[in-house]
Amino acid sequence: MIMKHAFAVLSLAAAVAIPAIPASAVSIFISNERDNTVTVVDGDTLEIVKTIEVGRRPRGVIISPDHKEVYVCLGDDEQVAVIDTDTLEVTRRIASGPDPELMAVDPKGERLYIANEDDSLVTVVDRKSGETVGEVSVGLEPEGMSVSPDSKVTVATSETTSMAHFIDNNSLELLANVLVDTRPREATFAPDGKTVWVSAEVGGTVAVIDAKSFEVLKKIGFAIPGVPAELIQPLGVEFAKDGKLVFIALGPANRVAVIDAATYKVKDYILVGQRPWHLEMSPDGSKLYVANGLTNDMTVIDTASLKAEKSVPVGRLPWGVAVKP
Repeated sequence: MIMKHAFAVLSLAAAVAIPAIPASAVSIFISNERDNTVTVVDGDTLEIVKTIEVGRRPRGVIISPDHKEVYVCLGDDEQVAVIDTDTLEVTRRIASGPDPELMAVDPKGERLYIANEDDSLVTVVDRKSGETVGEVSVGLEPEGMSVSPDSKVTVATSETTSMAHFIDNNSLELLANVLVDTRPREATFAPDGKTVWVSAEVGGTVAVIDAKSFEVLKKIGFAIPGVPAELIQPLGVEFAKDGKLVFIALGPANRVAVIDAATYKVKDYILVGQRPWHLEMSPDGSKLYVANGLTNDMTVIDTASLKAEKSVPVGRLPWGVAVKP
């Protein structure tokens, strides 16, 4: 009897253990500047799950470190819309300051750092309460935003001043102003936090800045056969998960450049849709999602083969991308 009972318990345990918990699908959030919406795409099927009305002129879009909320800059509403990633509903709105364009959240998940293009300010907001905790004056037309992996420093770019501004997140004071090429768009910390990569749209380069000395270590240029130099306009910057490659959206050149992060050499150019703006990596690093502003679609790139796999129609004038694991 004891053996039968033990066998029954064992069988029951095995039966209970058999069903696997289904993995949640990756969700891709694309802001559509002209439609005032965010398109949500299923990462497995690449089908549209929902189109969310968010507000006027959505551009920068990011996800919280806990993946529970997506934040969308609404340039003409002077707000940040907050989307619940489970319900796919806008749950609240945060005052952002004038004309928010791009923003960043610190890895601790405590603050949002928002570029106010019209006021030459970075507005710092408590993520949970939505209250403004400070403002930092920077150069004219701030846009790109990135927070260091240790949450101690934020970098903002200013388009008209052609600078990258390093901000101490504790004191909210400027640490340095670094001159880069004309019209810097995005700033991105390397995964190890040692460098910051800044794209210059009109200058046509990407500057690599030492995050401690604030020195420009390298300026990377681009040359694509058959494409005029003035059409090569670096915009979005995204690192591979292992930090070995850097992907740069090149705007009117209709390509994404692939750079070796160690040698600063351009390895390849990947043809995508028209005017790629911003891009984001999948959680496992196997795919890169690129928002193409003028073809109203998103290109999916396989990062192993460095080939574009599929084009997914989204809304009008897609601008930013955020990904939920």
